[in-house]
Amino acid sequence: MTVVLGFEGSANKIGVGIVRDGEVLSNPRQTFITPPGQGFQPSETARHHRRTVLIVLKEAMEQAGLQPADIDCVAYTKGPGMGAPLVTVAIVARTVAQLWGKPLLGVNHCIGHIEMGRLVTGATNPTVLYVSGGNTQVIAYSKLRYRIFGETIDIAVGNCLDRFARVIKISNDPSPGYNIEQMAKQGSQFVELPYTVKGMDVSFSGILSFIEEVSQKMLGSNECTADDLCFSLQETVFAMLVEITERAMAHSGSCEVLIVGGVGCNLRLQEMMGVMCAERGARLFATDERFCIDNGAMIAQAGWEMFHSGQVTELQDSWITQRFRTDEVEVTWRD
Repeated sequence: MTVVLGFEGSANKIGVGIVRDGEVLSNPRQTFITPPGQGFQPSETARHHRRTVLIVLKEAMEQAGLQPADIDCVAYTKGPGMGAPLVTVAIVARTVAQLWGKPLLGVNHCIGHIEMGRLVTGATNPTVLYVSGGNTQVIAYSKLRYRIFGETIDIAVGNCLDRFARVIKISNDPSPGYNIEQMAKQGSQFVELPYTVKGMDVSFSGILSFIEEVSQKMLGSNECTADDLCFSLQETVFAMLVEITERAMAHSGSCEVLIVGGVGCNLRLQEMMGVMCAERGARLFATDERFCIDNGAMIAQAGWEMFHSGQVTELQDSWITQRFRTDEVEVTWRD
């Protein structure tokens, strides 16, 4: 039995997870939350991670009931993500691996989401919609790579939602996207917004610019409510994501969809994707906030797969990279 310890800290969440042969033994995390109207800056986020990472590590070990001798491998997020937080967590992972005498594995954050999704849901060979604050990609596996069929050409869908939340001063606790989702449930009037799909790719910057420009005017004149704007934004951007996912399914002949990433927790996105899948006779797989949102167990699971296929990251190669594309990784653990 192989036990892998995973560190995740690519954005505003610091997580440490432990996985043993497909079983999640522990998965605590802490989130850096800023005041309404503010995002999280790399330096401040890194300071938060430095303050809390050892607390979360201790919690993970205690929840799993393990000692350092029980750990077989240490995995960490190599990228993509914010530079300062990534470096902070990589240093801790390297230090722990050396102190405990364990092999080290640098994991692609996106692949961590995919492998955790496959583990938790049982999806075999799905078309993957990866949606988060920093990434928006439609992915399918082929010939030892997770191939990117389509992606955002500017900002990620989660970033679009987060930045709109700042405009109308929505709380960041527990997350701006979650609070937009709750407000959208109360919306009834649809405000037409730009819909930008370019082949297999999507663009969200124009939608964001438009809604930033019109929101204060429309709210001030009572043309609509903040709930209506949240509803309209969700409906528009999610329809775009469903469209490119369906196109990728048609191209690859897939009959499964797996939604991963923090935005994947959104029940309205899951509902819209479920309708499309039902019309195609396909199956939808999704997880809840325990595994959709950035967490250490997903890094541990991807590390487990890599370790069992013979991969190890040498200390001199254990750097981080903010731009680490999903399709750069050779997926040696799949046929």
